[in-house]
Amino acid sequence: EVQLQASGGGLVQAGGSLRLSCVGSGVSFDDYMIGWFRRAPGKEREGVSCISPIYDLTHYSDAVKGRFTISSDNAKNTMYLQMTGLQAEDTAVYYCALGRPRRYGYCSEAGVDYWGRGTLVTVSS
Repeated sequence: EVQLQASGGGLVQAGGSLRLSCVGSGVSFDDYMIGWFRRAPGKEREGVSCISPIYDLTHYSDAVKGRFTISSDNAKNTMYLQMTGLQAEDTAVYYCALGRPRRYGYCSEAGVDYWGRGTLVTVSS
């Protein structure tokens, strides 16, 4: 059984930083797109940042580009999302995900095979 466990969310002031982690079990990260998605209050879930390793591609949404950094330690089956310069608009439940490695459209919900449970990030202004 594949499981993804995200952690690291919490309450932070605007301008602050957080690092999210996601540990996987029952799966090898080597074979998948790894990514972070989020759902803000009243909005649909969106792709924040994803890596498609087979194609050596990394995607960041325009909203987080330059502030967030995605990384992974595949030997530990762990992915990370380093978030800096947090803004109130970043308040959301953040989900880690594994999906099919593609060249195009890899950071979309349609391509996700496995979801983590989510961790809440709240940014106070």
